[in-house]
Amino acid sequence: MSDMRSPRLTPLPALIFSSRWLQLPLYLGLIVAQAIYVWQFGVELVHLVDQVFFNGHAPETGTPGAGQSAEVVIMLIVLGLIDVVMISNLLVMVIVGGYETFVSRLGLQGHPDQPEWLSHVNASVLKVKLAMAIIGISSIHLLKTFIEIGNLGAGNSRFTEAGVMWQTIIHCVFILSAIGIAYTDKLMTHTSSKREHANTH
Repeated sequence: MSDMRSPRLTPLPALIFSSRWLQLPLYLGLIVAQAIYVWQFGVELVHLVDQVFFNGHAPETGTPGAGQSAEVVIMLIVLGLIDVVMISNLLVMVIVGGYETFVSRLGLQGHPDQPEWLSHVNASVLKVKLAMAIIGISSIHLLKTFIEIGNLGAGNSRFTEAGVMWQTIIHCVFILSAIGIAYTDKLMTHTSSKREHANTH
């Protein structure tokens, strides 16, 4: 019968390897942030219900939605809800994927609610998924900006022309960064596969 016990580490490697647990408070802090986003979602949802069924209160001058039609205000609130959900999804990926990759196994094998992506997650896959999530969040913010400007006009919007330009540039940089990360990951995977294939022959 083979010995399945973990190899005993000398003190220094054991200390270095155990230092990964210092990340635990960080992930617990992100769980608190997740709870705050749930609260924020509830606040925005109450605002949406008030706007739709009770004709809401007109937003004050200088706040998002000021001077806009009820339809646009509702659209902006819904986009805000989607934004909160996407950020929450990003938090889940960082908490679950990061803990599984860098701290310790969660032992979810065979669990009916195990995320599909968690079975093959690693640092490279996690980076690509996070980059795509950030692009989605940036897209929502940019869409909200375009809707507000389209409804009020550039002169009346709280966004300046330079501000919109920089938002667009940053969004494009996010896209290019995600493409670069995905391409680099593809090259590394291809190189690793070729090396494994060569070792088998």
